[in-house]
Amino acid sequence: MKKYIWPFLALGLSYCQEKAAPPAPILPVPNERQIAWQELQYYGFVHFNMNTFSDREWGFGDEKPEQFNPTELDAKQWARVAKEAGMKGLIITAKHHDGFVLWPSAYTEHSVKNSPWRDGKGDLIKEFADACRAEGLKVGIYYSPWDRNHPDYGKPEYVTYMRNQLTELLTNYGEIYEIWFDGANGGTGWYGGANEERKVDKFTYYDWPTTIDLVRKLQPKAMLFSDAGPDVRWVGNEHGFAYETTWSNLMRDSVYAGMPEFSEKWATGQENGTHWVPAESDVSIRPGWYYHAYEDHKVRTLPDLMEIYYKSIGQNSSLLINFPVDRRGLIHEKDEEAILQLAAKIKEDFAVNLAKEASAESTSERGFGYEAENLLDGDFNTYWSTPDGEIQASVELDFGKEVSFNRLLLQEFVNLGQRVKAFSLEKEVNGTWKKVANGTTIGYKRILRFPDTQAQKIRINFLDGKGIPVISEIGVYSAPALLFPPKIIRTPAGKVTITAAEKSQKIYFTTDGNAPKSGENPFKGELEVLEATTVQAIAVDPISGKSSEPARVDFDLAKGNWKAVSADSNVVRAVDEKTQTYWTSQNNELVLDLGREVPIKGFTYLPMQARYPSGYIAAYSIQLSQDGKSWKEAAKGEFSNIQNSPIEQLIRFDQVPAKFIKLKALRTADGNPATFGEFGVLTK
Repeated sequence: MKKYIWPFLALGLSYCQEKAAPPAPILPVPNERQIAWQELQYYGFVHFNMNTFSDREWGFGDEKPEQFNPTELDAKQWARVAKEAGMKGLIITAKHHDGFVLWPSAYTEHSVKNSPWRDGKGDLIKEFADACRAEGLKVGIYYSPWDRNHPDYGKPEYVTYMRNQLTELLTNYGEIYEIWFDGANGGTGWYGGANEERKVDKFTYYDWPTTIDLVRKLQPKAMLFSDAGPDVRWVGNEHGFAYETTWSNLMRDSVYAGMPEFSEKWATGQENGTHWVPAESDVSIRPGWYYHAYEDHKVRTLPDLMEIYYKSIGQNSSLLINFPVDRRGLIHEKDEEAILQLAAKIKEDFAVNLAKEASAESTSERGFGYEAENLLDGDFNTYWSTPDGEIQASVELDFGKEVSFNRLLLQEFVNLGQRVKAFSLEKEVNGTWKKVANGTTIGYKRILRFPDTQAQKIRINFLDGKGIPVISEIGVYSAPALLFPPKIIRTPAGKVTITAAEKSQKIYFTTDGNAPKSGENPFKGELEVLEATTVQAIAVDPISGKSSEPARVDFDLAKGNWKAVSADSNVVRAVDEKTQTYWTSQNNELVLDLGREVPIKGFTYLPMQARYPSGYIAAYSIQLSQDGKSWKEAAKGEFSNIQNSPIEQLIRFDQVPAKFIKLKALRTADGNPATFGEFGVLTK
């Protein structure tokens, strides 16, 4: 049906036609809470707690309340940044795994009430909630079921303690829109001084049905997050990426919080899932979830953040971006700059919906009230659909003139269930239809990206589905190109190469700590870096003169003269400066002869980056030697959360001169032999 109809005829028809019957729902469908939540799409995490001051990702539980002492804490600043970034809410870590709580709980002394902050009279949850509501943001709470501090963890008494604290949080701070239960449960901890490992049955220990009933009673509108939902599920990784095929349907009764195989088997959802449990993609704006000063230069670049946006919101997921609030109690300036750049770029990419000026017609329509023109009206609650049984159909847009575009946005009316399993985009070229792109699932929102293309007419084909298509919106956009930072890599021998995304772009670099500038110090293809040196570089488009964000790599000693003490020749993969290779150690250790004595101040360990990882080192010992025979331990600890966040681990210690170094895995995350993606030493 054409978009434009003679207005008098349309007026007359509106009096004599009755709206056609709506499509029958395809189960499962979202409930009222989930319908309201899906409209948020984009909100923020605030990781700020004891770990900020202990400089850890997961505290052990033996920290002291007096360590918590932010000097300039301003929750209003957090809310302002989130609001300016376009976020709709914030979720705060009220209690992380170390057990320290950000409100004056009546049930523990491990609390802000015994810290120097606000002279022990502060309540950060109240300050946070008040600041959010002042900016019109919704308030969310993260609460870790695991507690490495509490002496009763693992016993029934702890579950009562947990519910008492949840009652405080869900009673005293107004309406909560999402309650976030972490899947990390059980392991080593302080546990009131026991210093032991405690394992729990993650499926039964917390008696989740009773806890969920409590939450429903206290906060009936709140969404509950965990691996298993029940309202919203983890996307299965901490990169912020959903999947090319992402179902909001989940076989919910088959999963539980913290189950080891969730990411591999369940995270994408299931076409035949029994419950509506949509995905939430969580990611930190830095490598770590908590603030570490050594990550100040590792804030995600704009291209990184845009990739996250398109692979989360653009692939049927919400997006939860974390701010690691610093020791001052502020979102760091670099984090603020990055998130506001993201907001501006999203606005730029979707500034003009070319489809608004197009006419629409379809090969089939359900009847009055479900015409193709509904796809262009900007109203999610109106939609186009086909008669029962007609799963395959097409919608054609005519722009009236040739336009250039590189984005297609589609939304299903998922209130009646998720349906589409396959679709394609075509353009008309001299009377012939040629494919531009294709996709699988759509869900609440799907965005396809493709190279710039030109056409006057395009066609979206709905090829397969669980039922007839029910589509709310179509958007067509031309997103301006984004300059990517150049790539900086080094060989073990110390030869550095810098490459831009496009051969036509010019590269300028520095090694003196200053930011690179266009036109100054061009890269000519040769650079040797043998000692600790920071290399920064930008790419410049010669036509527009625009510069990319700077790329930065902090190199330390070149590895060309290192020798591995192992009979396995593949051990070189642990020090080959290639992030995609790795070495498996059958004796769980890597021993290196550095070739000469060097002043060692720390080390780096990158876990294997393969698609099916194993052998991540969870607990380590680093040992140093002058002769390779007599060893001294320089540091010992754990790589917290490495299973879910396999980023480079950086450990520093007091300087020790040594010629030999040994990294020993005391424990791996899965019990398999230790794997080493890349190892390095720190001398600076």
